[in-house]
Amino acid sequence: MAVCLSTAGSAQEATQATAEALKVTPDHATGVYAVREPVGWTFAASGSAARRYTYAVRENNKRELLSGELDLSSGEGRITTELNHPGMLLVRLTPTLPTPLLSTAVRNKLTIGAAVAPERIRPGEAEPEDFDAFWSRKLKAQAAVPLNATETPVEATTAGIEMSSVTFDALGSKAHGYLAKPSGPGKYPALIIFQYAGVYKLPKSESAKRAKEGWLVLNIQAHDMAPDEATAPSDYFLRGNRSRETSYFLGMYLRASRAVDYLRSRPEWDGRTIVVTGASQGGQQSFAAAGLNPGKITAVVVIVPAGADITGDRYGRRQGYPSWTSTDPAVVQTGRYFDIINFAPRIRAPTVAAVGLADIVAPPAGIVTAVNRIKAPKEAVLMVEADHTLNHINGNRRVDEALAELRRMGRLTIKKSWGGTAKVKVDATPHR
Repeated sequence: MAVCLSTAGSAQEATQATAEALKVTPDHATGVYAVREPVGWTFAASGSAARRYTYAVRENNKRELLSGELDLSSGEGRITTELNHPGMLLVRLTPTLPTPLLSTAVRNKLTIGAAVAPERIRPGEAEPEDFDAFWSRKLKAQAAVPLNATETPVEATTAGIEMSSVTFDALGSKAHGYLAKPSGPGKYPALIIFQYAGVYKLPKSESAKRAKEGWLVLNIQAHDMAPDEATAPSDYFLRGNRSRETSYFLGMYLRASRAVDYLRSRPEWDGRTIVVTGASQGGQQSFAAAGLNPGKITAVVVIVPAGADITGDRYGRRQGYPSWTSTDPAVVQTGRYFDIINFAPRIRAPTVAAVGLADIVAPPAGIVTAVNRIKAPKEAVLMVEADHTLNHINGNRRVDEALAELRRMGRLTIKKSWGGTAKVKVDATPHR
């Protein structure tokens, strides 16, 4: 498998990236290696791509294993390393001479990753002893709050569907989103779409697309704000992070769980299938919703989920979003109650998680650790060339495939993780 490492954040950069054509071929197309097995990449430059680079290879994007210069003036060059224990590897290249077609944004994203014995990667520390007790208290208190749901019809963006703006109560806040379904009477499998990080108006397009396919769709805001508003604080992910009682993610996770309650109350639900999905922070909320609702979720289908390894900097793994400081003990302790690694063992639904091996926002070590802790059948889709936002072709394809099967059959065929091909049929659909 050849991978073009040039990445782009705009149409102009995409043109530049195409012209540069730095090609990388990993020794293993899957990106997976055994402990003490040589891990290698062959690099070749053509067109206007730079011929000389400096490089650094890091374990879990934290400890530097080696660095040096890569000279491609003769045609090709290689980088090789190995690990004597399970872990993730990240290679980052930087051209030594600026090139006129290479923008700063592209130059800073020349990355590729590899996984060493990923099925053996485990947490760096134990979960809080009162993790279950804390969340049980919150869910019990939330269950005493009436839904008080309201639905207001809104104009749909796609013919053949009906859409409403919805609001319902959670513990201490209100949840907001769009509810969409095929036009006319009927009962449908339910899909909850959770949102990635940021403060923005909720797009209707994804709800419309999935409803057109035949889903009862709830696309929910991450914040307590109307779906057509963008009023939450931009630094929300840092708010209240010194206490589990004040963390912004407490309200977010409780609203995510409440979304499950709301869909189960809808007369259009088929009474059988509820799937949670999302990317980045949306995947993070999906893990929380599934972990807080064992037995009620049919499947978890996510891409580059964030919120894993929140305390990773303490044990040699670079943490990602929400990037809380690791030097404040109160912040560290708070983070453990919101880390998806600690929700994973509570998930009873088959899970598909797409992982970007070059991702530094949602680092792969944390996601793989979470996947490994899930007790239900699970599948990690390792995307060798993917960072957090780009080159997710294989992951997106697998997500669409999984959702199509769940919509048609109410079950999910889990493929063996880590590049394998074995399959197992799973029928884990909850019932009303």
